Amino acid sequence: MLTDIEIAQNAEMKKIREIAEDMGLNEDELESYGTYMGKFSDEYLKKIEDKPFGKLILVTAINPTPAGEGKTTVTIGLGDALKRAGKKVMIALREPSLGPCFGIKGGAAGGGYSQVVPMEKLNLHFTGDFHAITSANNLLAAALDNHLQQGNELGIDPKRIIWKRCLDMNDRALRNIVIGMGKRVDGVVREDHFIITVATEVMAILCLAEDIFDLQERLSKILVAYTYEGKPVTAADLKCVGAMTVLLKDAIRPNLIQTLEHTPAIVHGGPFANIAHGCNSVRATKTALRSADYVVTEAGFGADLGAEKFLDIKCRMAGLKPDATVLVATVRALKYNGGIPKDQLSEENLEALEKGICNLGKHIENLQKFGLPLVVTLNRFVSDTDAEIEFIRKYCEARGCKLTVSEVWAKGGEGGAELAAEVLNLLENVESKYHPIYDTALPITEKIETIATEIYGAKNVEYSAEAKKAIADISALGYGELPVCMAKTQYSLSDDPKLLGRPEGFTVNIREVYVSAGAGFVVAIAGSIMTMPGLPKRPAAEQIGIDEEGRTVGLF
Repeated sequence: MLTDIEIAQNAEMKKIREIAEDMGLNEDELESYGTYMGKFSDEYLKKIEDKPFGKLILVTAINPTPAGEGKTTVTIGLGDALKRAGKKVMIALREPSLGPCFGIKGGAAGGGYSQVVPMEKLNLHFTGDFHAITSANNLLAAALDNHLQQGNELGIDPKRIIWKRCLDMNDRALRNIVIGMGKRVDGVVREDHFIITVATEVMAILCLAEDIFDLQERLSKILVAYTYEGKPVTAADLKCVGAMTVLLKDAIRPNLIQTLEHTPAIVHGGPFANIAHGCNSVRATKTALRSADYVVTEAGFGADLGAEKFLDIKCRMAGLKPDATVLVATVRALKYNGGIPKDQLSEENLEALEKGICNLGKHIENLQKFGLPLVVTLNRFVSDTDAEIEFIRKYCEARGCKLTVSEVWAKGGEGGAELAAEVLNLLENVESKYHPIYDTALPITEKIETIATEIYGAKNVEYSAEAKKAIADISALGYGELPVCMAKTQYSLSDDPKLLGRPEGFTVNIREVYVSAGAGFVVAIAGSIMTMPGLPKRPAAEQIGIDEEGRTVGLF
């Protein structure tokens, strides 16, 4: 059986200009990045800004497990299936980060015969967006330390600097460092930190900005430090916002590629959902909605993270209204939630399925709380039995939603026909009554507790002394009415990755809270989540290389 990368390398792609022409773009409305990738021009984005939106379909999933769920694979396959059904459709995805590509998770191009291509370029440097974001972030860090070196006119307290450097790579050794060592001219000695690029506020800002001018305004609001008197210092105070904007002027334009079946796909922005807000850019989604009748998009990790932030942060800020939702699950993942080891998941086990399916049930309840029309789809594996599928079908029906079976990994768009038909049925017959789960006017603690109790199922929330003080300070500065971006493990509904299924009676522990003023939300970190991941004992990078013919191998 061919690997994902072999399937992608054997694909017959259309030139990106052909994809653009099929969408109705003229030659000047797409800037090519090689033969098979492009960026929409500012002229095209301006031309379509008054066009009405198509239908927005959100794909999300249960909590991820080592067994795999295939959310991106289903997203791409659904787009291809809708195209086969004669619909004008686009897919909107996030860009992959180099960190997980070389770490343990892998890339984010889908899988099997449900992929976006060119897969190698997408998973590696792509069009350079992440490099631009990293550069803009680190320019601000350099300007900050230069200000300290050049006399510190603003009176910045070096012990109250909150801006961190970044790198798009898993590197635990950079989490806590000391800079400025050496001679006097080498800078002010202080403790510093690195986070992964996808967790930065610059990434969040780029993904939430409406245009280049909104981007610049948001960048100017970034809080970087506090003075000795406790006054906030912003990026605007350091006078580098213009330069940061210039670095991002191309990165803010959405990218166009294609699926294996030549369905147009916009891939743009890539904040993680466990440590950031987990959605592709607002510009990407709106460009797709103005360019097609149906748009299929995804939100990162499980619905407790990606979907919650998509619905409570992105849709609220951008004025988007999802028309339908697809919740992805697998038999294997549900049995894993029922306590079965990974090496035994191919065996039929209805008892484990009955025990673990509560994870799916909680996500169904949560999405229904947002007022969204919902269909559950089972990303099918060859080991799934009819009895197991029928058990899940009845479970979903008892909760007011239909189960469909997807075989897009093996069959591409053809394998998503049943899912596409049910999605179209929902769009035609069930009205979306989408609404956020909380009012932003609530105090920060009440917003955190609403998410923790309503979405995660927690009994209560506890705050560290540092978190309590930060919440008081943030509220005093006037940021108390911003939405909340929760950072927690993706592997559990709780903040403990070992608690599988549907844990109850647990406490969510908030250890750190800070404001991303430019992005427009307050970040609350629960548990031991890391904003700079580390590599595993056997990183995926060990398997990646170039073969005798000069082709990349081992990427998937």
